[in-house]
Order: sequence, then structure tokens, then C-alpha cells
Amino acid sequence: MRTVQITRFGTPDVLQVSEVEPPVPTAGEVLVRVAGTTFNNVDAAIRSGVMTGLIPVELPYTPGLEVSGTVEGTGERVIAFLGVPVGGGAAEFAAVPRELLVPAPRSVPLADAAVLPVAGLTAHQGLFEHGGLRAGQRVLVNGAGGGVGGFAVQLAKRAGAHVIATASARSRAAVQARGADEVIDYTTTALADALTEPVDLLFNNVSGDPADLSRLTDLVRDGGTAVSAPPLPLTDDEAREVHWKVLYVRNDTAQLSDLVKAVDAGELVLDVSDRRPLADLAAVHADGEAGRFRGRVVVTL
Repeated sequence: MRTVQITRFGTPDVLQVSEVEPPVPTAGEVLVRVAGTTFNNVDAAIRSGVMTGLIPVELPYTPGLEVSGTVEGTGERVIAFLGVPVGGGAAEFAAVPRELLVPAPRSVPLADAAVLPVAGLTAHQGLFEHGGLRAGQRVLVNGAGGGVGGFAVQLAKRAGAHVIATASARSRAAVQARGADEVIDYTTTALADALTEPVDLLFNNVSGDPADLSRLTDLVRDGGTAVSAPPLPLTDDEAREVHWKVLYVRNDTAQLSDLVKAVDAGELVLDVSDRRPLADLAAVHADGEAGRFRGRVVVTL
């Protein structure tokens, strides 16, 4: 079968298409014929080797933290979050523990459904488990043009929040279409100047200088919450009791099943901005690291 492997850490050109034997499922696993996988920022971090201390991997390593596809022998349409750093999605076949599989949404192309597990779960857990979001609250989604941010806007709006989103001009129309009540172009306007009052929850989805990002707590009301993905060392505002909560996404098939139902009910839109073949995975990594993508990109098999 065709797969992409990393045999050494480095720049995107270390991603090489190879021919290997298909995996043989062990007890509790099934063989999934992969229709689609994705690029996530953590894929780039693993590939580059900068996170080997936090996320150790054995080489050769096949990236792809989530998949959509069909179960060999039964034809079931499924999606799965394979785990960090488990990977294995960038291949024609993947051996997946059955307990990780969730029926894929029926209302979208199967390959496109691969964009849901990681970004959807991250958005849901960031807003509700870490952020405690409730109806009527004001939430600021920083980086709403990306995959996680796009889902966060939709989920927060669906929960009855007033959603303020940051996005560039490239993403503005898409973010508005997803339900944002206010969109701030961070390339032209300072957030402090654009906000008329503090927010209850800040959900940060961008990287940058930790000192600058830490100051975003100034936008949160006293006692409010700020959530961000690792590994940024962010500083709390102790005087006003605004604390950063670090979000490590975890697999939750019940949550993922609920997200699938929302997609099929038309309540959650998969924002697929591009589809690339497996052979282009190195270029996908390069474009992703350079910030050239809006929404999610599907790597098709």
C-alpha cells in the first residue's frame, strides 16, 4: 500500500511516499480503507522533532491523526481520532481499534468527514469543558479562520453565546457565515480598540509571542476564563483572577458522535477549503506551517 513516512525529523521534505505492506489488525482492531486524513499543526511539530520531549515517537512514523474511511469486510463508513502521537492516517489502510470508530456523517463526502474529529473535539472541549461556556455569555474566538476556530464559532453560537471572532479579510466572509456576531480584522485593528466590553471567555487558537498572548487576559472580565492549546507558557492575571486553562484534546467517541449528528442535522458545517492527494502531503505541511490555509484541508487517498 502507499503511505507517507518520516524516517528522520526535519522540514516537510522528510515526508516521503513509500510502498509498504498493509497493517495487520490485532485483537480489537479493524482494517480501515482510508478515504481522507488531514493536516494539523501538531503533525508539523511531530515531523520537525521540536516536540520529541513532550511527544516521543518511533521512526519510521506515519502522520495523520484522524481518518475517514470504510471498514474492510463490512463497508461501514467511519471516522476516528487516532490519537497523539499515534498517527497512521496518511496511508491507504490503517489498523484502528474498533472502540475509536464513530459512524461518519452521511450528509458530506466521506473524505471530507476526516476534518471533524480533531478540530471538532478541540473546539467542543475548549469551549465547554475548559471554558464552561453558557448561553448568553460573550466569547472571543481568537483565530476563527482556522479549523478549530471555525468549529468554535459554530458551537458557541449554537449554544446561545454572543460570538466575537478574529479573522483576516481572507476569512471574514466564512466566519460571518458560520454565525459570528462580530468579526475583528486583527491585521488592521487592535482587539482592545474593537471590543466594547470585556468577554466572559477567551478561546485562543493562534500561536505567537507568549508575552503578547498573555496580555489578552486584559480583554476578559474579572474572574473570567482564557483557554489555549499548548505548549505556550502563558501568564495568568492573578489580580483579577483570570486564569489560562491549557487544552490537550482527548478522544471522546460520545462527543464525536454528537458532532456527527450536528453535521447531519445541518447545525455544523465542515469548512473544507482544499483537497490534496497523498503525494502532496509535504507541500501541505509547508503551506500549513506558512499559514496559507483557511479552514481545513483534506488529504485524499
